[in-house]
Amino acid sequence: MSATKVLLVDDEAEFASALAERLQMRGYDAKAVYSADEGFESISRDAPDVILMDLNMPGIKGIEALKTVKLVHPAIEVIILSGLGSEETATEGLRNGAFDYVVKPVEIEDLVIKIDQAKEKKDRK
Repeated sequence: MSATKVLLVDDEAEFASALAERLQMRGYDAKAVYSADEGFESISRDAPDVILMDLNMPGIKGIEALKTVKLVHPAIEVIILSGLGSEETATEGLRNGAFDYVVKPVEIEDLVIKIDQAKEKKDRK
């Protein structure tokens, strides 16, 4: 079985790179990009199983990026990451197709569980 492909889309480059590295150490095929546009380019070249997407990025915001991903690639599961979590934004994300909503900082063990659950859901589609 091949490793779960995870794409991190977050404008906080240091955070995204460090998280990708931590996921790689746990056997995931993880890659970080630093804007929604870079995320769209990466998805078009090599679609991931799961996307971890920041909600607040310059340019295209996370909810708009989520809508675009789900429109073009409905099978990809998206977990929203946000440092500024609110019930309203969580509800909006879930209503627009996000698999889950996680507030930063997140424990890596908890995130790995959510990634595995998202991958299982994708595989059932």
